[in-house]
Amino acid sequence: MSKCLICHAELERTVSWRSVFFLDEQGTACCSVCSSKFSLIGETACPICDRPQSNAETCYDCERWQADPVFGSVLAGNRSVYQYNEFMKELIARYKYRSDAQLADLFSSPLRTVFLEHFSKDYLIAPIPLSKERLYERGFNQARLLADLLNAPIREPLMRIHLEKQSKKTRTERLQTENVFYIDNASEIYGKKLLLIDDIYTTGTTIRHAAKLLIGNGAETVSSLTLVRG
Repeated sequence: MSKCLICHAELERTVSWRSVFFLDEQGTACCSVCSSKFSLIGETACPICDRPQSNAETCYDCERWQADPVFGSVLAGNRSVYQYNEFMKELIARYKYRSDAQLADLFSSPLRTVFLEHFSKDYLIAPIPLSKERLYERGFNQARLLADLLNAPIREPLMRIHLEKQSKKTRTERLQTENVFYIDNASEIYGKKLLLIDDIYTTGTTIRHAAKLLIGNGAETVSSLTLVRG
């Protein structure tokens, strides 16, 4: 009998909308107890960044971004799958920092569902990169694993400078961080629609730094798809 990828409890083969939603093509799944702890983004969310809220109006953060003369127009919008809660906080920590790469299998169906609902097939997928040092330390790029789930063309024009982990910085420090990305090959993105993939959207700073660089090197438009909206 197979086991839940999250709590490792033995799985009972009962069919429900949650079991169908969290089963991937290989049959791996999480148990009903764990699946009930996921919180999907609802219908009332910011139309730009997908922040869950009580209305569908532009949130305060996005209004500030739009008013920024440098970053205001670089990102067309962000879509996310899950809300950030304590359960997701622990799951993301296991996925990224404890090398539990197999957890990516849980996200295949819901991530593809959001991708197909909001983005056309002419987008090129561009995962947010890790620095070479961080990739060596972690063993895999969590954004690239998510991008692989979409079964769409992937380009990796962005490279990353090795700096302190973003998770250790405050919101203000993230906003003040200089661009940590540079372009490896601009020719492959010229005139293209790009979809940045990352595990979590928090302040939007990382995504917009990447988007600004891509737009500045000829991309037609840049949007983002993230697993979690923090």
